[in-house]
Amino acid sequence: MTEKRIRPIVICIFRKGDTILAGEGYDSVKREKFFRPLGGAIEFGERAEDAMRREIKEEIGADLIDLRLLGVLENLFVCEGLKGHEIVLVYDGRLADPTIYERGVVDGLHGVDDGIPFKAYWKRLDEFGDGNPPLYPDGLNEFLAKSC
Repeated sequence: MTEKRIRPIVICIFRKGDTILAGEGYDSVKREKFFRPLGGAIEFGERAEDAMRREIKEEIGADLIDLRLLGVLENLFVCEGLKGHEIVLVYDGRLADPTIYERGVVDGLHGVDDGIPFKAYWKRLDEFGDGNPPLYPDGLNEFLAKSC
């Protein structure tokens, strides 16, 4: 996020009943805990769907099935004091391994090289915002409420 450029990313909404899987993050500048669906950057020359499959494999070691594009969001934000601009392709999909849905917490790693650990939780949409940690990217909660 140090470069001033628009970053194309993919995220996937995994559903279990009335919950979605969201990774926990923390912005040390804002002193804010937040949540975000799993996913990441689309690499040059990579199709978005392939990026989605790669990111989930890298983050939690899982394969995807029934992947479909739900829509696109534009995200202007500040994280760790740096401005960011993303075009977010929002996918819906299922994890091929059904045992992941039985876990209360899913352990993952951000980044191929640095492997920063994170935890993802199954959370209801009403558990974000209004005094609770937000769900990012901005507008995703409303987008999902309309598409459910």
